[in-house]
Amino acid sequence: MEPGAAELYDQALLGILQHVGNVQDFLRVLFGFLYRKTDFYRLLRHPSDRMGFPPGAAQALVLQVFKTFDHMARQDDDKRRKELEGKMRREDAAPAAGQELEAGPAVDADPAGPAQPPGGQGAVRDEAPGPREDAAPPGADVGATEAPRGPPAPPRGQELFQRNPDSYNGAVRENYTWSQDYTDLELKVPVPRHVVKGRQVSVALNSGSIRVAVLEERGERVLMEGKFTHKVNTEGSVWSLEPGKCVLVNLSKAGEYWWSAVLEGEEPIDIDQINKERSMATVDEEEHAVLDRLTFDYHQKLQGKPQSHELKVHEMLRKGWDAEGSPFRGQRFDPAMFNISPGAVQF
Repeated sequence: MEPGAAELYDQALLGILQHVGNVQDFLRVLFGFLYRKTDFYRLLRHPSDRMGFPPGAAQALVLQVFKTFDHMARQDDDKRRKELEGKMRREDAAPAAGQELEAGPAVDADPAGPAQPPGGQGAVRDEAPGPREDAAPPGADVGATEAPRGPPAPPRGQELFQRNPDSYNGAVRENYTWSQDYTDLELKVPVPRHVVKGRQVSVALNSGSIRVAVLEERGERVLMEGKFTHKVNTEGSVWSLEPGKCVLVNLSKAGEYWWSAVLEGEEPIDIDQINKERSMATVDEEEHAVLDRLTFDYHQKLQGKPQSHELKVHEMLRKGWDAEGSPFRGQRFDPAMFNISPGAVQF
C-alpha cells in the first residue's frame, strides 16, 4: 500500500468507530468482516486447497501489521522526547553562557579530555595536591561542565527541512521549496528580482501537473514543470506573485493523505519523520463532534459513569417515566434497570 493511502479510509472507519463506541467492538467488526466475507480464517490443510492460509500465517500477518504501527508510535514518542530534551537543554544553556566562558580554562585542564592546549599539563601538576581531578569543584555550574562535550551534530535531511517554515513537512528542491499539512500544499518558486507583475509570470495548473515560467524578451523560461505524484483539486488551488521574490502556489489535495514528493521522479521524503499531527483546524464540525463524544465516553467509562449513548436513552426514558398511563409512574427512575448497547442510539 502506498504511504499515506490508508488515511483515505479514515472517514469510513471513523463512522464505524462512532457507531460501535469503543475500540474493542471496532476490532470485532473488522475481524468479523474477515471471518464472514474472506478466507482469512480458513486453513490450508491439503495441497489441493486453493483458499485460506497455512496454520499460523493469518495470526503472524496481524502481528506483523501491529508491530509496524507500534514501531511508528515508538518513533513518534522518541521524537517528541528528543525535541523536549533539546528544548530543555537550550533553555538551561541560555542563561549560563557567561559562566561557561569563565569555566572554560578549568575544563580544558581536565586530563580526561580528548586534547589539551599548550601548557595544560603544567596546570594539572600545579593542582595535583588539591582534591581529586575528576571531582567537580564546589559550586561549579553543572551546565558549564557539560559544555565541552561539543556542539550537537548539525541537523540533516528531514530534520533540516522541518526547521524551515517553507519546507515544513516537505523539502527544499533545486528550483522550489514545498511544505504541507493534512489537506494542502504550499510551493514557493523563486523568480528573478525584475519579475514584479503578474503578467510576467505564466502558471499552468491542472489536477495532474504544473508548469511555472517567467516571460522574457526571448520567450518563456521554465522555472518548474512536472507531473504531480497525486491529484490536486484545481478549484481550491490558487497562485500569487510575491514581487521580486517568488511565485506562491497553494494546492488543495484531492485526498487527505501525506505526500512524499510533489513531482514524479523526485527524491521522496521520509513521511515517518514529519509531523503527522493533524491540526484541529482541518477537522470539520462533524468529526469534531465525534472526537469530543469519544473523548467524553472514554473518561465516563474510566469513572464507571454512563456514556453518551446511555445518557441519551436515559433522557428519553425519563420523559416517559412519569407520563400519564406509565406503569412506572410514581416510582424513582433507576437507570441501572436498563442495559443499553452503543448501537441502540444514532447520533
